[in-house]
Amino acid sequence: MKQAKHKRSPCPIACVLDILGDKWTLLVIRDMFCGRSYFNEFCRSPEGIATNILADRLEKLVEQKLVERYVTEDTPPRDAYRLTSKGNSLKPVLKAVADWGLANIDGTTAKMKLVQTPS
Repeated sequence: MKQAKHKRSPCPIACVLDILGDKWTLLVIRDMFCGRSYFNEFCRSPEGIATNILADRLEKLVEQKLVERYVTEDTPPRDAYRLTSKGNSLKPVLKAVADWGLANIDGTTAKMKLVQTPS
């Protein structure tokens, strides 16, 4: 997900897919919109992402400035993740994808509610 020095194309769709186009990244972002912030919370998502893949996607989302990593004020302190304003700007995109799936793919249901996330 690192931005390539040379884009394969100037097409904005191709450039977005270079960042978000694998099968896990948008699900991690979805989970953040649903209020998850801790690594172990992402691991419990119904799709069953492997820990090594999750760590990679979180790192790449941080590199792209869609997500920021921070240390909580919990005792003991814990690492957590939250969407940046750039990441929050994906909410209408995810909603449109979910709406399309609900309307066009039999058997889909919206079980997770997107919450307002601070940036």
